[in-house]
Amino acid sequence: MAKIDAFFKLMNEQGASDLHMVSGSQPILRIRGEMERVKYKELENEELKAMLYEIAPEDKIKLFEETGDIDFAYEIPALGRYRCNFFQQKWGVGSVFRSIPSKILTVDDLGLPPVCKKFAGLNKGLVLVTGPTGSGKSTTLAAIVDHANKTRKDHILTVEDPIEFVHKSHSCIVNHREVGVHTKSFASALRGALREDPDIILVGEMRDLETIALALEAASTGHLVFGTLHTQSATKTVDRVVDVFPANQQAQIRTTLSESLKGVVAQNLFKRIDKKGRCAALEILVITYAASNLIREAKTPQLVSVIQTGKKVGMQTLDDAILDLLNKGWISPEDSYDKAIDKKRFIPFLKEPPPDF
Repeated sequence: MAKIDAFFKLMNEQGASDLHMVSGSQPILRIRGEMERVKYKELENEELKAMLYEIAPEDKIKLFEETGDIDFAYEIPALGRYRCNFFQQKWGVGSVFRSIPSKILTVDDLGLPPVCKKFAGLNKGLVLVTGPTGSGKSTTLAAIVDHANKTRKDHILTVEDPIEFVHKSHSCIVNHREVGVHTKSFASALRGALREDPDIILVGEMRDLETIALALEAASTGHLVFGTLHTQSATKTVDRVVDVFPANQQAQIRTTLSESLKGVVAQNLFKRIDKKGRCAALEILVITYAASNLIREAKTPQLVSVIQTGKKVGMQTLDDAILDLLNKGWISPEDSYDKAIDKKRFIPFLKEPPPDF
């Protein structure tokens, strides 16, 4: 048993989502979105480095010493699986560990809208799950892929850095590939994927032009592609995909995207005030004929009105989703106001008007 495993056990006992271990500081847990110090001495650089190196693969240690940061997954049987990040900082080494639930929650478990199941049943196209870091994108995406795995008879191929949720093959065959272990990069894995007979491709992160271009190509050649981006809303997601490309290619990309994009799920996490835990508010864009035309014609700001009038097909704005959680008494007015897009809608719920008003 590695020395650091005791902290992972504590992490599980406290229900923490993240563990921070940094030279010159006590260990810190993130519990329900808030940072809480562990009653332990300040970590010294050499002591922490020894603990971290005990669980890291040799090739990752070598890479860390060359580049100053690495990502990999670490699993403790019967306890859990963790996404690990090591980095160099002013006082020495630092690390952050994210807990990956061993049980994949279903669409129903998470209370996701029924349209998420429809995304899992698409024959082809691109579906993006977006939001800030730590907003639960991976959990939502895992639930959608899990639904496909149980209801279809296809080949699912995931490309991640590192592998997070591990799907066992049910009705589908599921193959997981990890960047840096099983393939050199997201781009090289996607190039290879087109020759590996996949029906569904999950791209852990669409982080550069080449990866986004290959994901679009896969989606437009008859594959169902799921991916994630760090964007706050559906409209910003469309603009982000287009803006990655050089100006002289953007008109063509808008046309391709208008034909390939099938849906966007943009989400944000909130701390619950009625009980322990967190909940997600989701903005959902389903690409209809009207939405496709707006993307093609570079009128993405008007997608908001398409979402507002598209409730029959499962669309909803982020603010409507936040308001629903607020009316249920699940989240605080202050948190609602802070994360809303149209903040004026939430001022009446506040005890005191915000300073900027």
